Amino acid sequence: MFSHVFIGVSDFDRAFAFYEPLMAALGARLRIHDPAKPWAVWQSEPGPRPLFGIGKPFDGQPHAAGNGQMTAFVAPTRALVDAVHALAISRGGSCEGPPGLRPHYHANYYGAYFRDPDGNKLCVACHAAQEAA
Repeated sequence: MFSHVFIGVSDFDRAFAFYEPLMAALGARLRIHDPAKPWAVWQSEPGPRPLFGIGKPFDGQPHAAGNGQMTAFVAPTRALVDAVHALAISRGGSCEGPPGLRPHYHANYYGAYFRDPDGNKLCVACHAAQEAA
């Protein structure tokens, strides 16, 4: 359904330091990294799309996080939801909802919500049933 998602940032180096380990944990490969523009794009595997990118707003205006906008990443396990949320917080993100079941979405929805250092709201969610212990 999606070709790509692009999120504006105010400080590219800070944003890249935040997103690079999150994308690696989610299995996305860095496809473009051009600090001169500045922008970076990760490719989902097996690819080639969708893509996820960050960069300074194209119009040259300051970045502003949108109210009601959110980008959500899928995780194959609940453990990965926990790990990515913890990683995001450790990299300067802020918690918008800790990892946990949210059965009001569906019985197996396990998600976590956080904001990046620029205030962009993100989610990582697993839709699978609990893994066998």
